[in-house]
Amino acid sequence: MSDKTYSIQVEVETQYVEEQSLPDQDHYVFAYTITIYNSGSIPAQLLNRHWIITDANNRIQEVKGEGVVGEQPHLKPGEQYRYTSGTMLETPVGTMRGSYQMLADDGVEFDAEIPTFTVSMPRTLH
Repeated sequence: MSDKTYSIQVEVETQYVEEQSLPDQDHYVFAYTITIYNSGSIPAQLLNRHWIITDANNRIQEVKGEGVVGEQPHLKPGEQYRYTSGTMLETPVGTMRGSYQMLADDGVEFDAEIPTFTVSMPRTLH
């Protein structure tokens, strides 16, 4: 029986970027800050990201790629990594969810789930 645990927690903060948005042209920019925390017992590296971004018209964008903001952070147990990125939608509200593909130091690959979160322009959610 192994006591190894593969566990990554993901926390999200979002923000509407008013100075880059053009609501009259259906151009809404959102920033999100992600904190990735290794709550498991094995060090692991973030290899790839997979996002599913859905706007209020149910238009879905899928984004896949290496790392996050040009990095592939390696997290020891108890360490965290924080970064800020952004997305553009054609509607003032939308949702994002996804996963990070992780590689543990012992060679095990696993996915860290990014729970669904909402991005919205202020005063559009009631």
